[in-house]
Amino acid sequence: MQFLNKSLPRRTLLRGLGTALALPQLDSMLRAQSKAAKPAQRFQAFYVPNGMAMEYWTPKGDGANFELSPILEPLAPYRDQMLVLSGIKANWNYIHAGASGSFLTGTSRGGRNEVEIIADVSMDQLLARHFAKETQIGSLELAIDPPNNAGACTGNLSCVYTHTLSWRSPTQPLPMEWNPRAVFEKLFGDSGSTDRQARQSRLRQHKSILDSVTQKLASLKKELPANDQAKVDEYTEAIRDVERRIQRAEEQKNVEIPAMAQPQGAPPVFEDHLALMLDLQLLAFQSDLTRVISFMLGKEQSARPYPQIGVPEAHHPLSHHNDLPELIAQMSKINRYHTQLFAQYLAKLRNTADGDGTLLDHTTILYGSGISNSTRHSGDNLPLLVMGGKGGRHLQFANKPSIANLLLTLMDRVGVPADRVGGSTGKLPIEI
Repeated sequence: MQFLNKSLPRRTLLRGLGTALALPQLDSMLRAQSKAAKPAQRFQAFYVPNGMAMEYWTPKGDGANFELSPILEPLAPYRDQMLVLSGIKANWNYIHAGASGSFLTGTSRGGRNEVEIIADVSMDQLLARHFAKETQIGSLELAIDPPNNAGACTGNLSCVYTHTLSWRSPTQPLPMEWNPRAVFEKLFGDSGSTDRQARQSRLRQHKSILDSVTQKLASLKKELPANDQAKVDEYTEAIRDVERRIQRAEEQKNVEIPAMAQPQGAPPVFEDHLALMLDLQLLAFQSDLTRVISFMLGKEQSARPYPQIGVPEAHHPLSHHNDLPELIAQMSKINRYHTQLFAQYLAKLRNTADGDGTLLDHTTILYGSGISNSTRHSGDNLPLLVMGGKGGRHLQFANKPSIANLLLTLMDRVGVPADRVGGSTGKLPIEI
């Protein structure tokens, strides 16, 4: 390592590249919609845990002539952009692990013990691969609960399955970020705010670091043997990708976005924490930093109580209601509260202009859970909504298509067709 110490010390190399490879996106922007042939499409998964009080979820009637259920009533202002889907089943129905583990992957199986971790590439990551060519961040993976990606959480399976929706590969689950400060830094850097001058200053600083590291790498490569040169080439490719993202930011650096100060961490109050996380997601879409977000309102087996709505019992134990009507009614209050909070987010999307419409017009949101009747851990007739674009229908599927087939169909809706998602066997027989 002596030559490293002379031309580019290892510590310097890692520090420089660490800054480069983990470089936050410092300059959010709105796309020049007037120049685009059509507005960009976005996708968001909005996951709620521990199943649903199905008696209070399922609407009466089908097609356009359906009656909103008690849980869905808070979404009444968005009925024309709502598709309620009934009759879709989970691909992997294994207690709580299969619920969140197959929600976006459509995998037909998972691991069989605590250390075997396997699923499939999730839909959001298939979209991220496509949209990463056009945005600074391929996707965001976010949650309200802190991660726990080691040990067993459900049955004898890894906690990974209950703590994430997103899988980059069949063996690479992605952690969900729960700290608003970390999310802000990923989007806007550690400049302290979304202020344009602060972001531009940070952008110039990182560009200077990249230029310095690139020059030193070129000099270093000449002194290395062939096998080490290949490793340097890998680093160089990563730096080029960062340079591409900085170039895109510079092209759109004059776009103004709403002012927001850097959060100091996760607020202790659930509603405050959620509001902050949702505002960050709104900003990420509004500034076109990413077009793909997966979000967990709670992890499977979440024991969060809701005394603020008169439900002091922990969510997960309450979900095992043994079909007792009074307990199901209590659980329905949690489910309805979740849709009330979701409706507040939809209002912000609808009130944000995007090209010839709004963000809600151009975003496909999959809302729901990977379990229906939670006391049985049922994977049949999942509670699912598709929000955004045109809606106003309750679609009932008698042949029990899988959620993987739904994911494959949604890929078309977002404009990124695919041959397969997880265990899909084909698209749904109706346009959604």
